[in-house]
Amino acid sequence: QVQLVESGGGLVQAGGSLRLSCSASGSIFSFVAMGWYRQAPGKQRELVATISSGGRINYVDSVKGRFTISWDNAKNTVYLQMNSLKPEDTAVYYCSAEVILISRSRPPNYWGQGTQVTVAS
Repeated sequence: QVQLVESGGGLVQAGGSLRLSCSASGSIFSFVAMGWYRQAPGKQRELVATISSGGRINYVDSVKGRFTISWDNAKNTVYLQMNSLKPEDTAVYYCSAEVILISRSRPPNYWGQGTQVTVAS
């Protein structure tokens, strides 16, 4: 019903930048919130940043001041600009969407397939 397509991951040197994109499509009536999560090897998935339809933004403390989440309503796309990347940012990054469907139902969050971000020291 909802598809999330991520792009923008890759390999970068410490101190470098990457921008992740996540485009949503499907039977979406409206968005409640979108966000980025990450999972490093051997660790649990953690929230990186979220943005609500009302513009409320949250970041995990470790990325504050370095990462910026933004949302293009016209394109149904959420971005994560990552600057000053550190080796500990290495993880698979997942996009998540909380939506209300055209049917007016509100299913559990949808998830993208993940995109690998590797930061070399």
